[in-house]
Amino acid sequence: MIPIKFPEQNIVFAENQEPYLPLPAYQDGEQGGRLYHCWQMTWKERFKLLLTGQLWINVLNFQRPPQPILPMAECPFRRNK
Repeated sequence: MIPIKFPEQNIVFAENQEPYLPLPAYQDGEQGGRLYHCWQMTWKERFKLLLTGQLWINVLNFQRPPQPILPMAECPFRRNK
């Protein structure tokens, strides 16, 4: 999977920070700050997810309590079609 750009993004994390991939994101000030980013799966990853129904998430928390995370398949933004 790779993080991808999207129209609503307003920040890019880890830009020019090897070995990390740049993370395009939308960040707002609601409810303590929400952060959205979008990832594109390869065909192999899509097939694996379809077969297993399992999505693994790896988050570095630096020995602190984890932040709430909500994986979504639906776009959280209202877009004109």
